[in-house]
Amino acid sequence: MTKPEVIEKSSMSMAALREELAKIKKRDGELSFRGNKTEEYVNEFSILKAKQAEELYKKLDSLKIPRLKDVHINKIVDLMPTSMDELKVIMQGYALPVTNDNLKKIIDAVSKYLPDKKK
Repeated sequence: MTKPEVIEKSSMSMAALREELAKIKKRDGELSFRGNKTEEYVNEFSILKAKQAEELYKKLDSLKIPRLKDVHINKIVDLMPTSMDELKVIMQGYALPVTNDNLKKIIDAVSKYLPDKKK
């Protein structure tokens, strides 16, 4: 039996994960049980396309908010908070103090990528 070795650990958005799962599915023909469950979840809850998610990630990263790391940015991209309160709830999961001005900058950046509400 082979022993898989972890080469690198990095955070990725659900949109990027959806693309990776598609590549694996194309390469192997089908996904494993966990892969299928993950694909179902990602298809249900991922809001943005991979290109949009990457653009938003770059925009949030370019804000140069102190101590905001890729894990935090990917969580924001995945959850797409629409208000300061929602963003504060997301950030409470991390020991990361963010000023209200920086929270406002994040919300402004995210709001440009929110899909239009269906009427």
